[in-house]
Amino acid sequence: MFRLETEVDKERHRLLSKRLQEDNVAASAGLRALLATPAEHEVPLEVWALDRDGALAGGLTGRTWAYWLHVDLLWVDARHRGSGLGSLLLAEAERTARAERACTRSRLETWDFQAPEFYRKQGYEVIGRVEDYPPGVTEFILVKQLV
Repeated sequence: MFRLETEVDKERHRLLSKRLQEDNVAASAGLRALLATPAEHEVPLEVWALDRDGALAGGLTGRTWAYWLHVDLLWVDARHRGSGLGSLLLAEAERTARAERACTRSRLETWDFQAPEFYRKQGYEVIGRVEDYPPGVTEFILVKQLV
C-alpha cells in the first residue's frame, strides 16, 4: 500500500532527480561517457542585445549539455523585429556553444504562431510536432547541426 501526496517538496525533488540520474547513468553507456568531461554538467548560456540607452532590445537564454545547445527563449522587441537582431542573437549563441563548449548540435521548441519559419531559415529542421499543446496550438521541435 502506498500513500500518494501532491504537494511541492524540494527535498524529495532533489532526491528523485539524484536517483533518476544514477539509474540513467547506470543504464546508458552514452551518459557514462559524459562523466568527467566538460559536457557532463548543464551550463547556462545567455546573449543580450541592448540599445543605445542600455534597454533590452532582445535576448536569448539557453543552456549547453552533452555537446548540445538547447535554446529556451529568444525574444526581440517589436521595434527591432525584421532588423536581423534575432538572427544575430541565435548566431552568437551557436558560435559560443560551438567554439567555447564544443557543441555539435542545437535544439529548440517553438509554437506555430511564433517563429518556425525563422528557425528554418537559420538552418533548423523540424523533427517533431506536438498538436494541441496548448489547445489550438502546435509546438515544433527543431534541431540543427553546428559543425
